[in-house]
Amino acid sequence: MAARSALRPDAVLVQAVIAGGLSFAHLHDLAAAAGQDGWKAWAYPVSVDLLLVAAWRRLRADRRSRLAWCWFAVALFASLGANVATAGLLDIQHPPAWLRIGVAGWPAIAFLGGTLLAHTTVPTPTAPVPPAAPECASEIQEPTPAPPDAVEPLAREEAPALPAATEPATLTTPAVPAALVAHARKLADDHQTRTGTAIDPDTLRARLGVPPQLADAVAAQLT
Repeated sequence: MAARSALRPDAVLVQAVIAGGLSFAHLHDLAAAAGQDGWKAWAYPVSVDLLLVAAWRRLRADRRSRLAWCWFAVALFASLGANVATAGLLDIQHPPAWLRIGVAGWPAIAFLGGTLLAHTTVPTPTAPVPPAAPECASEIQEPTPAPPDAVEPLAREEAPALPAATEPATLTTPAVPAALVAHARKLADDHQTRTGTAIDPDTLRARLGVPPQLADAVAAQLT
């Protein structure tokens, strides 16, 4: 089954064979009319087709190769020119001098094109290389400095707490408003009623939402 599918005729392939055969015959007739008789007349179409195939193979490997496009155009022009010339555009029985010169110089041109196509390296795609770690300290990207208002709280958090012995012996007691004391007394009475125990300083500070020093001063007035 696989062999039958491989031998299935292709319309494009058949068309290519027909076009290649006609172009081959036209190149032979043009070379023979230009004075290249015998086996030399048959060598010209082979040379043109080989150059065309070499340029096409190079284009398949590298579509952006200007060299391959240039020689592909040269070989295509030679093949197309032979087709047009043998169609009656030129007098094949009396070919002009420039045609004889062009046909005689074609082998050198084809050899030059084939040599350049065969011996010019095709650029190979390389995989992207991950960036290497910087070796020098100067290449290491320094962190972006934080704004001053964000540095100060961080510095306060990272600063080690002073031992209790180094704190000053006397601390100034903040002034406690009478309304705050009255509100704290209501909270303490409510806590005593609900739990049966006196309110502790931490709970009182949390209920009042005041700093620790002010909470301690309020608790001192409640006792």
